[in-house]
Amino acid sequence: MKLFRQLLVAPAALGLLAPMAANATELNFNGVSDYAATGEQVTSITQFSDVYPTDWAYQALSNLIGRYGCVAGYPNGTYRGNRAMTRFEAAALLNACLDRVTEVTDELKMLMREFSKELAILKGRVDGLEAKVGELEAQQFSTTTKLKGKATFVIGGVNAGGDSTDTDTYNQGYGAVTFNYDHRLTLDTSFTGKDKLRTRLRTGNFDNAAFAGDGNNLTALDTASGTSDDVTIDRLFYKFPVGKELTFIVGPLARNTESLAMWPSKYNKGGAKILDFFAVAGVPGVYNKETGSLIAAYWKQKVAKGDPGFSISANYVADAGEGNNSDSTAGGIMTDNSRANILTQIGWGNGQYGAAAAYRYGQCKSGMRRSTTFVKSGDYNLPCTTGHNNESRSSNSFALNAYWQPEDPGFIPSVSVGWAMNTVVGDNIADGTYTTSQSWFTGLKWDDVFIDGNDLGFAFGQPTFATALKGNTDPDDGNYAFELYYNYKVTDNITVTPAVFYLSRPNGQSTATTTSGDDGQFNIFGALVQTTFKF
Repeated sequence: MKLFRQLLVAPAALGLLAPMAANATELNFNGVSDYAATGEQVTSITQFSDVYPTDWAYQALSNLIGRYGCVAGYPNGTYRGNRAMTRFEAAALLNACLDRVTEVTDELKMLMREFSKELAILKGRVDGLEAKVGELEAQQFSTTTKLKGKATFVIGGVNAGGDSTDTDTYNQGYGAVTFNYDHRLTLDTSFTGKDKLRTRLRTGNFDNAAFAGDGNNLTALDTASGTSDDVTIDRLFYKFPVGKELTFIVGPLARNTESLAMWPSKYNKGGAKILDFFAVAGVPGVYNKETGSLIAAYWKQKVAKGDPGFSISANYVADAGEGNNSDSTAGGIMTDNSRANILTQIGWGNGQYGAAAAYRYGQCKSGMRRSTTFVKSGDYNLPCTTGHNNESRSSNSFALNAYWQPEDPGFIPSVSVGWAMNTVVGDNIADGTYTTSQSWFTGLKWDDVFIDGNDLGFAFGQPTFATALKGNTDPDDGNYAFELYYNYKVTDNITVTPAVFYLSRPNGQSTATTTSGDDGQFNIFGALVQTTFKF
């Protein structure tokens, strides 16, 4: 009300203080008397016979009458908008409006008295909230850091089948049901509002567990940390923008697949992650999750929301066991023994569809993460040796990925596909060892199945298997992997995910024979319930 009164008083006061434009003999005292004396309340602008919608001040006069009801006319039903206003008339108008404001103020005072108890309760609540906010601000450990947590429980087991001599041995060593956990605490600190310093603490007890890839590396889950219950730092990096489209990432503990402008798969987006092979978009030779001393940059085209755009990513990472080692014969950054990976990716797309082409160069000992036992043997055929007879080898990996998802959840799932080829380069490659390998996958995910927020996922493909051997020998390394999960959302912070998976021939060409010496069969079936808590 104070503001309204100031708006009314200001022009009237200026008019009262301004020099008179006409002498007293020119003033229409009778008109002023008529204007001030009229008691008829004007409630609509249509009551004025001389005001028309074409008048330039028609809307302003209508608002003043409708909102405040403090405009009066002359007894003959006219407003006389074109005649000059005298100071007496301005005073009369101001007096009428101030009377109306006083009436409104009295009404507000009456309402305040009537609801005094409720207002007092609300004021008490506001005062209490202010006190709690002040207490939180005083006790918070940082004004720039946010803490996020994720705890995962996994109960389940695996069982091998087939007539290979490896079957009984595997079940004896890894066939028991286990109950494991993985716990992560992430601290994200920002100094400018656009940058991020990430520190992640992690612990877990997946040591000597089939779900960590022990016994066969293809049974490894995406969530499977084996630290013997010790708390370790497994991420430490700084991410900052340069301009609107360029971003840099540097850190002594960072991952190459987490330093890309886009992730070319929708299979695990918003859903669960079960087998690690499917979590890396079915191309572990390229997206091998190498973690260590990292230098990365990516450019992402600035486009309107929802429009597809291009991105280019590039990063270098020396393995965590080598990048912090000062001995150049065993480690270091950008040496022959860094166990380094150079990953580049060109991507295009938006949230609904997209595609990417990627390439990774791997130094000796830089593995392809998930493959048949045959491909994994001998450090993926990438040993690091030094001296006169240097036999160090490297790899070149190429991948193509694409995804699409419907605009509205329904019977049609999102579709993600990926394919990769890997080649080994080097000297002294023995006959019968692989020189070329491939992998592929297809992932289908249905959103809001049965209940909103619940997801159903199904994926199948071939983990990395040999397609060419040295010495013109035909490989026999074929295998298949399948997984099925249902992600049940208990609350916004708790999800329960029952899942099953099947590996048709995880040892590939290394599958052992039967007791009679015939070609053996070896497969693995797994079942688990994964419960995730996020806070």
